[in-house]
Amino acid sequence: MNRIRLGILQTNHDKSVAVGDAFPDDAHRFRDLFDQQEQRFQYRVYMTIGGEVPIDIDEQDAYMITGSPLSVLDEYGFTDALMDFIRRCDAAKKPLFGACFGHQAIALALGGKVARSENGYNVGIEETTFDNPKSWMTPSHSKLPLYMFHEDAVTQLPEGCVRLGSSNGCENASFAKGNHIFTTQAHPEFSHEFMSCVLKFTESSLPEAQAKSAWASLDLKQRGDVYGVWCTNFFKQALER
Repeated sequence: MNRIRLGILQTNHDKSVAVGDAFPDDAHRFRDLFDQQEQRFQYRVYMTIGGEVPIDIDEQDAYMITGSPLSVLDEYGFTDALMDFIRRCDAAKKPLFGACFGHQAIALALGGKVARSENGYNVGIEETTFDNPKSWMTPSHSKLPLYMFHEDAVTQLPEGCVRLGSSNGCENASFAKGNHIFTTQAHPEFSHEFMSCVLKFTESSLPEAQAKSAWASLDLKQRGDVYGVWCTNFFKQALER
């Protein structure tokens, strides 16, 4: 089986002792998710948080943009280069997947809108309802419980994009453009241990009732593994086209 050359644009570098030093980074979490599957990948991590983006989009077969505690509404040294990269991928119909920060960055780069939620953070396991599935979203699930941890949200999709799924706390929880862009606001790469650590690390900044609800939701079974399979199917189908 041919390996898919997947470029992972990492937009986070957690230097905290409690979280960053205790767990693998974002790129490794996605590698662990994809490596559960039969399809093999050849990975190349780009430290986009430090300004590194692919010079030539054909360096890899497909790309993905990770999550980050940073806000896409703020300006960083890597912002312009990342936005330009997203637009180049779109123009060339290069397969591109984005999660959380990546999901929002793709929306902004292509002309959509992102805003900070008036209700504060959306944290915990939340069910996303998929009422507009794409062909790569197999095995079929109309609802998936997934880890969420975000304050910003996509409020308007870019022209040409379609919403695939929504949740109680996120209207545009997943979207696609054609057959070359696929996104999620969720974190299919999170484990229970990692989510618990992040929640413990940040709960002092959350309202007490919200923190309690988030902890209670972690008793549910999340299905990031299914979304991981959808991502792999997306890459494979996009490359076949």
